[in-house]
Amino acid sequence: MGKRAAARTERAESELALPSLRLVEAALNGEVEVVEESLAAAIAGASREVVVDVNYIGTVNLRVKCAEVVLGEERADEVRIGYEEFRTDVSALFSAAHSGHAEVVRKLLSAGADVNQEFFRGYAITAAAREGHCNILGMLLKAGVSQSACEDALLEASLCGEAEAVQLLIQSEMVRADAAAHALVTASSRGFLDVVAVLIENGVDINRFDRVLLRSIKPTLHANVDCTPLVAAIVSKQNSIVKYLLEAGASTACLIQVGAWSWDPISGEEMRVGVCLGEPYNALWCAVEFYEASGEILKLLLHHCPFLLEDPYLGRTVLCHAILCQNSNAIKVLLDLGANSKFPLRTKQGHESYPIHLAARIGNVFILKQLISHGCDVNAKTSAGETPLMVSAKADHAECFLELVLAGADLGLLSHTGSSAIELAERSAFSSSIVDIFSQVLYTGATIHSSNPRVFSPLHFIAGSGRAEPLQMILNSSAGELNKLDHSGLTPVMVAAIGGHLESFRLLVMAGADLTVRSSDGNTIMSILQYESIASSKDYFEKVLLDGVLGNVISNAPFKALHYAARKGDASSTVQLLKMGYNANSLDENGYSPLMLSAMEGHSDLCKILLVHGSADLELINGRKETALSLARCSSRSNKVTEDLLLDHVARFHVLVGEELCKHTREGRGNPHMKAVRMLKSGVLSWGKTNRRNVACKEAAAGPSLNFVKNWRKDSGHNKAEIFRVVTVKGREVHFEASCVSVMEIWVRGINLITKEANSGVT
Repeated sequence: MGKRAAARTERAESELALPSLRLVEAALNGEVEVVEESLAAAIAGASREVVVDVNYIGTVNLRVKCAEVVLGEERADEVRIGYEEFRTDVSALFSAAHSGHAEVVRKLLSAGADVNQEFFRGYAITAAAREGHCNILGMLLKAGVSQSACEDALLEASLCGEAEAVQLLIQSEMVRADAAAHALVTASSRGFLDVVAVLIENGVDINRFDRVLLRSIKPTLHANVDCTPLVAAIVSKQNSIVKYLLEAGASTACLIQVGAWSWDPISGEEMRVGVCLGEPYNALWCAVEFYEASGEILKLLLHHCPFLLEDPYLGRTVLCHAILCQNSNAIKVLLDLGANSKFPLRTKQGHESYPIHLAARIGNVFILKQLISHGCDVNAKTSAGETPLMVSAKADHAECFLELVLAGADLGLLSHTGSSAIELAERSAFSSSIVDIFSQVLYTGATIHSSNPRVFSPLHFIAGSGRAEPLQMILNSSAGELNKLDHSGLTPVMVAAIGGHLESFRLLVMAGADLTVRSSDGNTIMSILQYESIASSKDYFEKVLLDGVLGNVISNAPFKALHYAARKGDASSTVQLLKMGYNANSLDENGYSPLMLSAMEGHSDLCKILLVHGSADLELINGRKETALSLARCSSRSNKVTEDLLLDHVARFHVLVGEELCKHTREGRGNPHMKAVRMLKSGVLSWGKTNRRNVACKEAAAGPSLNFVKNWRKDSGHNKAEIFRVVTVKGREVHFEASCVSVMEIWVRGINLITKEANSGVT
């Protein structure tokens, strides 16, 4: 029974409310006659069965004006006016004010409608201000609207850009200063110039702070911020508003905390701390961080307050802030307007640096180029003696390092701690790419600059890298450091050799490297090639030196080219070197002649070339009492062919020169006597002037004949082992005795060799 009673009561109340709801709907639609009828019923009140409440709140569908802000990236935010459908609770007065039905509003006010009734969408005066119904707004102002309603309406009019409504409200003297300031900041952020003008002309404080929602895409910002109208306009990139505010006397000195960067004035360290958490700064710095694409806002601010360009704040200028924000467009505007790119950044601890150091540390190559093109010193030093090149290396910025080298940065400078740029780069994340960086520099035709080769030499460094292509490029452009010592006391060719870089070594040698230069510890390139670390490659390096000699690139060098060619069995090079006048009888540092070396290696063809074309001395004896023949006999690398060749040459030379031998007569029966014996190239053995003492030889043999043995007196004191016999072409046998067995063998070998040559026509 209770539920049914409640339902009946609800239906009764709904039926009673229908006339009032009808009034709301009639007011919304502007149905004046219906409104009049409803109001007449309201006046009649309880004397009639139908009761109408003039302040009844009913639910209707409203088409409400909406101002949507579309954010722009480095361009002005745009306000787009549109309409949205809402189902909401309103009164008849609100409906009429919203729809712009002035006659209905007048009648409702006459009937006692409440002008200060507040709804979700504001007051009736708010609706009139939002929709721009200024005649209705005026009526509501005269009807006793409250201050809070007026302030709400002012804000709504400012949001929607209704300048006339704003003027009516601000002139009503029903708006407090803080509400007016809020309206001004809001209108400034939205770019409503006419609204801003109305507010300022009516005495609103142009520099008053108010908390407003500021939004930005670049940089990202979405926060409620206490700011001035000027800052709100700058963040929203509203050029026309900024211009108007500046002309109207807006202050640029007010400090606003909207940035994301903070820096320690003591240490100079920068930190990205997040939006609205950075250091508070003035309007110009704000315009840099919230940059407008045309740069017009920056120009307006600097035109109005040019002193801000060089006005330092916490040891920095606005150019430094633009670099920190990595805004190259803002930097261009500032530089074009005369910003000092050499202005020193100072901390409270006394550290001093320059904008170019900041750009190098941040790692923005484009900004670095901008600063360089505007005359920044690429070798400027901080108070710690660090150059931008050193800073970029410490910060691991390879591209900045490259750009600075391209711009001519000096790699030969040292910081106060004694560090060079290349040392810092070798400890950086791009250490493995340093040679590639230098290669890129050389590809462009630029020069790798170093004022002090002892600190850094491009030629030494590239030589030590083993990269032939960049080395060739640097040699093509400049070879001034070809024979200079670096910080290690080495020449480039020494560096290449120690590193085992054969092709680099070749390029340096062929470029004319002086091989007589000594390192700081007294070593020559030849002594360096003896190092155990490169022993396995020594032959390859010496082959390069040989090529240099043959190409007339190397002269008067400690390299023994003929010795190397002889040892390696290089016949064609040996012949060429002999033609060039190289001495076949010179000894190397180990006491070997070229012939000795070729004999030890078993190069019989080389031995023959040296003997025939180089007049090599087979009898040459070194300090260890070694000859070419003795070395050939004891070397495991030699062979029988080489030994025989040398023996033939020794024997031939020996018998042609001749010596005193003991000649036996009458087949051993006569008295032996000494004779000067020698062999002629014609095959004649001579020991006197008569025909009998000049015999044409057929052959020679070791030992005496059988008849000689029979006739030989054993007590004569002669050694049979040292006797040899010569058989003439006529069958005669002549016996000679040598001083020892080895000499006897040489005479036999030499006589037979020349006899054979004579018989074959070889001379």
